[in-house]
Amino acid sequence: MKITPILSEKSLTLAKGGKYSFWVDSKFGKHAIKKIIGKTFGVDVKSVKTLNFQKRIRKNYLGKKITKSAAKKAVIEIGEKQEIDIFKESIKESKGK
Repeated sequence: MKITPILSEKSLTLAKGGKYSFWVDSKFGKHAIKKIIGKTFGVDVKSVKTLNFQKRIRKNYLGKKITKSAAKKAVIEIGEKQEIDIFKESIKESKGK
């Protein structure tokens, strides 16, 4: 059960609107993601949208091959007047800088 929040500038602006982004295990389906997020953070999940990223092989400036593993991104929307604390704290930290 691996779920990692995405704390980029784009995901933090989406978090203000009630949409939260997570990197999840590529084997999870939408129902499993909904269940896990609901239990972990104690929120009601309205919808789950997923994006699959394929494995990529690139060359760096020296010509060496670098592999970027496959991943799955989940964007969840939660009920009104609910928040996930991890994103709330990160928004405060980014404003202070």
